[in-house]
Amino acid sequence: MAFLRKHRTRLILIGVLAFLFTTASLGMTSDDWALTVLRGLSVGMITFLVAAGLSLILGLMDVLNLAHGELFMLGAYVGWTAYVRPDTLVDVATPLGLLAVGFVLLPALNVGLGRVNVSAAVGRIWPWLALLLGGALLLAMWPRYPIAIWNAEEFALSPGTFSLALDQGPLALAPAPSAGVGVMGGFLVAGLLVAAAVAGWQLRRTEPVANRAIPRGALYGAGGVLAVSLLLYFFNDGLTDWLLNMNTFGRFLLAMSVATAVGFLLGGLIEMSLVRPLYDRPIYQLMLTLGLSFIGIELVRAVWGRPEFTMPKPAVFNGSGAGCPAESVGDWLEFGCSTMRLFGARIRTYNEIFVIAVGLIVLIGVWVLLQRTRLGMIIRAGVQDAQMVEALGINVRRVFTMVFALGVGLASLGGILAAPSVGLSNDMGTRLLLLALIALAIGGLTSFPGAAAGAILVGLIQQFMVKYGQLGIPLPFLAEPFKPSPPLVPASTILLMVIVLLVLPHGLFGREE
Repeated sequence: MAFLRKHRTRLILIGVLAFLFTTASLGMTSDDWALTVLRGLSVGMITFLVAAGLSLILGLMDVLNLAHGELFMLGAYVGWTAYVRPDTLVDVATPLGLLAVGFVLLPALNVGLGRVNVSAAVGRIWPWLALLLGGALLLAMWPRYPIAIWNAEEFALSPGTFSLALDQGPLALAPAPSAGVGVMGGFLVAGLLVAAAVAGWQLRRTEPVANRAIPRGALYGAGGVLAVSLLLYFFNDGLTDWLLNMNTFGRFLLAMSVATAVGFLLGGLIEMSLVRPLYDRPIYQLMLTLGLSFIGIELVRAVWGRPEFTMPKPAVFNGSGAGCPAESVGDWLEFGCSTMRLFGARIRTYNEIFVIAVGLIVLIGVWVLLQRTRLGMIIRAGVQDAQMVEALGINVRRVFTMVFALGVGLASLGGILAAPSVGLSNDMGTRLLLLALIALAIGGLTSFPGAAAGAILVGLIQQFMVKYGQLGIPLPFLAEPFKPSPPLVPASTILLMVIVLLVLPHGLFGREE
């Protein structure tokens, strides 16, 4: 009874929402209802992947990452590259790996440079000189490294053309010539110089510890990254051929992994280099992440171009003809049908089955991480009181980096999942960020279950409004059924957010501050 009294407003609101959705379902046939609900869950799962990362970052770090939508977009474009043009990905991996060696060595550079005694004036100047030298060397080496890539300015070689070509069959791509040893050494030195500059700035903010041992983990890690980069260089052609001849579903799963990993690494780098110095200045955080969003859009336009284009689905989700639409899961797997009959409705196997399945796996996986692991316990405790967690001797900064990286990785995964269904465009991140923020406001800004519930509610209400835009809503005193116009679809989610916040200012599952 005490629980019911404490949460009666929340329970009444959830009951009202359930009643409204049930009432809306009664006006539909079973096939319309099944199709609408599954499409709503599909949109909700994509929104959840963006909203979940935002919720984790905001809950633990009090950082509202306005660049989260553009990182979602970047995940879509990186995933497209790994899936459609894996040769480009393999070519780029070697120079990026050589640049990364210096950053993996950063803890060792901190210790080594901290042992060098220099005057205060020299300590202020030399990091900037190292950065200038490293940047100049990088700018000089990058054009000299051959990379097989598309040309966004020429239609026949544009990303959209390669997507259409892959729909017709395997691509035959000419390999790029090999780079010289001097160019590869230039990338390695450039990465070391930039990392040394970062170490110099970090030493200015901290006192070096005398007789501190150089961490061996950094040396082993740098050696591993260097070895992998060289292996990718020497086996470039063989790896490219293997990827191009791989089963399309296997390559798509690989592309999902690559997009998530790139988002994870990029998120960690952003937190360590840009966000970390601004934890005590929230306005500057907003300005920084807003600026990063514009940089992300311009980066995508420069590399992949401005026009929208589609991402082909794997063959298992793109079949037609004999045996299609599939009548069961077995028929779908046998014939690779693009559609399947379920409850009398004809649903798309990628959008309404695969996307929902991946979203559920991620939802369960992150829930297990938060509830059943030590890292999850630290994250949940940090959301409640970060200062107390730090007082217990836990390296909260490292946890911050992990959470920020995890949040960006989830957004990148959402990007590549959305790409085959909605296509790739320069504004896809902005649209998803708005939906994710609405979902967070509905579910509770710092609540992971709230992010899931809010995202699903946003997806369902949008799809119900789309369906009733076709069927019409019979209203009293109207001769014809009222059909919601397309602008009312996004407006309906905002209206739902307003109603929820009027009744529960902290959202459905938000905690009172």
